[in-house]
Amino acid sequence: MAGGQTGAMTSRTRRYRKPMLAPLLLAGALAGCATPKAPTPEPNAGVALPAAWSGAAQTPAGAASLAAWWQRFDDPALSALITQALQANTDLETARAALRQSRALAQAQAATLGPSVDASGSAQRSRSAGSPAGNALRAGLDASWAPDVFGARRSASNAAEFDAQASAASLGNVQVAVAAEVALAYITLRGTEARLAIAQANLEAQEETLQITQWRVQAGLATSIDAEQARAAVEQTRAQRLALQTGVAQSRQRLALLTGRPVGALVLPAGTAQPQAPADLALAFPAETLRQRADVRAAELRVRAAAQRVAQADAARYPSFQLSGSLGLSALTLSGLTAGGAAFGSLLAGVSAPVFDGGAATAQLRAQQAAFDQARAAYRATVLGALGDVEDALAALQGDRERVQHLRSAAEAAANAALLARQRYASGLTDFQTVLETQRTQLGAQDSVASSIADLAADHVRLYQALGGGWTPEGSTEPPALAQDEHHELR
Repeated sequence: MAGGQTGAMTSRTRRYRKPMLAPLLLAGALAGCATPKAPTPEPNAGVALPAAWSGAAQTPAGAASLAAWWQRFDDPALSALITQALQANTDLETARAALRQSRALAQAQAATLGPSVDASGSAQRSRSAGSPAGNALRAGLDASWAPDVFGARRSASNAAEFDAQASAASLGNVQVAVAAEVALAYITLRGTEARLAIAQANLEAQEETLQITQWRVQAGLATSIDAEQARAAVEQTRAQRLALQTGVAQSRQRLALLTGRPVGALVLPAGTAQPQAPADLALAFPAETLRQRADVRAAELRVRAAAQRVAQADAARYPSFQLSGSLGLSALTLSGLTAGGAAFGSLLAGVSAPVFDGGAATAQLRAQQAAFDQARAAYRATVLGALGDVEDALAALQGDRERVQHLRSAAEAAANAALLARQRYASGLTDFQTVLETQRTQLGAQDSVASSIADLAADHVRLYQALGGGWTPEGSTEPPALAQDEHHELR
């Protein structure tokens, strides 16, 4: 019986072999004649890169030295906050989930390239009039495979893989943004605290001046106008102090939100000085900046994915092929089935080709080509934006650095003038207007120094963000292919 079944299977296989050869040979011939190709995946942005950044005495720095740029501020509280934010920030949790989804979709798309095998089984009991009931049991395997002759599924798989890599770069871009936002919020907090301390110190001096003025009014050495002006200056400074206290509370709330914790759980050391901008500047060259910026990398990977979808849409206009088969056992009883019932098998090869679809396939191809052009344009815009971000940050950095120097000199002179005016006023050698004016000038100059120091530190943060610092690309992701010819042109 087993030999008879084997012979039947061999005979059946021979009968199917010749009909199968025709579609397979046709597939090979068509594949050799015309295979759809993706557009050039390298986005020719046509952006000429400068050899160096304008107005910057730069120290070359690679991605490794910029990955944790916040350590250059030498502020443990800042480093701890950024570390916490990179672990618990809600935006990063969303981006990580999107990356897992994208990778799963890429794996699912890659699985379509191979054959699929399903197990099947059935049991039937039938009975006719005058005949005993009968059973029919079947168990087997069903397999199918669609040869990817023109690369449609391969292109779709490549596009999904590029999308997954773009999601990884997008996650890096969120990391860059979160680290910069935490640093800026921390700098704002410390700057506001410094301004609050300045306002408090000036308020104490103004309250002392008010007391002296009131004594002089009682002695007939000053007018009530002087006392009212002194009181007005005191009240204005008190109002400014309240506004700064509100700013401190808001900055703490911002830091708590960025680090994914409630405000009450945010503990920061008190009395910490303002973060000082690093003395040396780690600056990558233009081409290196574009290679390490996460948004530039993500934009290029989206261009590659769009190119693969063009090839997929083009391949949809060509014939498709299908191979399917089944193999199993059938018996009248379960014991007969497990003992090796009658074997059965089938094999089928098919081909289908679009004949008339009203132009839908061609329209879909044009749509994907337009999407490819959009991705290229978006890539160019991202590159231009990256170059502009660095230049803007450098310009702000240079201006604020000089501004801090002048304001510090002005604050020192204003403090000396205010001290001399108070001493001369207490001795009756000058009028109250001089004291009032010098105190106002001192408060304004010292407040401007604290604000400008915060601005200078923020300029460094924005520069490191523009350089792409704050993330480390995955080792499995190839860096964007950027040409580095002698003209520094981005390909």
